[in-house]
Amino acid sequence: MFSTVVAGASARASADLARALDCYHARRYSEARAIFVRIASERPRDPEIEFYLGRLALWFDDSPAALANLEHAAALAPDDARIQNALGDAYGLEARNANLVLKFGWARKCRAAYERAVALEPKNPAFRWSLLGFYYLAPRIAGGGIEKARLQAEEIARLDPMNGRIAWATLALGEQKFEAAFAQFDPVLRDAPDDFLALYHVGRCAALSGRQIDRGIAALRRCLELRPPEGDGQPTLACVHHRLGNLLEKAGDIAGARIEYASAQRLQPDFRADKVALTN
Repeated sequence: MFSTVVAGASARASADLARALDCYHARRYSEARAIFVRIASERPRDPEIEFYLGRLALWFDDSPAALANLEHAAALAPDDARIQNALGDAYGLEARNANLVLKFGWARKCRAAYERAVALEPKNPAFRWSLLGFYYLAPRIAGGGIEKARLQAEEIARLDPMNGRIAWATLALGEQKFEAAFAQFDPVLRDAPDDFLALYHVGRCAALSGRQIDRGIAALRRCLELRPPEGDGQPTLACVHHRLGNLLEKAGDIAGARIEYASAQRLQPDFRADKVALTN
């Protein structure tokens, strides 16, 4: 009888975790968070659960919860690169919210966590993206610098050519080298006119630069007819609608922009425009 009860509880826990992960990867973050909170009450020392709770807290800008969950996860699994990278995000959020006296201390912790993630998994482009973002956004006094960001872009390109194009385009946009940003995707589209990522990033370049607006609108509308790539960190159809809304707004079509923004929110109720700014 006892073994039957234990087996039943274990099956329920496994089903709950599978559902929580499904919600997370489908970007239904509010639903995922509620399930992970319930699981955590039954598995209080599980670094995997703490990791996901920390990532979800970051999405909702819940800085205290993110820090608590991810520091706990890192203590339980100090060599997990995903946890170190997420911990860097938590320290970065603290740095953004802190007063000037504390800001640089949090920034140093952020950089150290990102660097540890890269040291643990140097061939993972996602972790190098975090370092690129830090170097690109942080002032020199905190360890930032465009030269350091370029070194990360080189490594990303070596690991994943398309990801590298996105990295170089992101840096070009930041330096207002708009034509260079668009040019990253021209060779891809010559060979594969329906490449989703290249089309999406042409639209993103247009939205962020205010240049080639008609081309950007056409590219994003084509994306809506294609299947987006799967995986965390990839642009979703909600991202496409959001960027299309940006462009229609720039073109003066306010009614059309509102429709696109509403479509993004309908597809992804927890969509946050500020969370996709750097790479999406």
